[in-house]
Amino acid sequence: MSQRVPMTPGGLVRLKQELKRLKNVERPKIVKEIAEARSHGDLSENAEYHAAKEKQSHIEGRIQQVEHWIASAEVIDVSKHVGDRVVFGATVTLEDAESGDEVTYRIVGELEADLKQGRISVTSPIARALIGKEEGDVAVVQSPGGKKEYEVKGVEFVEEELPGESGE
Repeated sequence: MSQRVPMTPGGLVRLKQELKRLKNVERPKIVKEIAEARSHGDLSENAEYHAAKEKQSHIEGRIQQVEHWIASAEVIDVSKHVGDRVVFGATVTLEDAESGDEVTYRIVGELEADLKQGRISVTSPIARALIGKEEGDVAVVQSPGGKKEYEVKGVEFVEEELPGESGE
């Protein structure tokens, strides 16, 4: 039995949308490309055919991977959390002790991490340093450039806005 993968409800929705797109858009598209390439004759020297078959292999592999992630997802509903301790799913506002700059991160599962969106993996060094901390605590993070200190300014459990089911 494979281990469970912690995930927010939004992360699960995004995976299901990707699976739907792969099965309903990408898979039929590649089947058409293969049929088109096949109609061009000699398959042994048909680069289009071989490229399409390789692309099909990548799509099928990704479908299996996403299905596995969905099957092993352990969805953690952070809207049920209360309190002021940093745990999985928390949205944490930090102040860099050196520069005074503030940043806000949401601690999510590894598959959902996206720094541009402010989502960091629960396994990242900064998240590991934050888990268990409370407002006012200082977290020390070992970074490539040395130790950095962040003061926890706020801990919230906000319900994530789920991506639309239309396959955005």
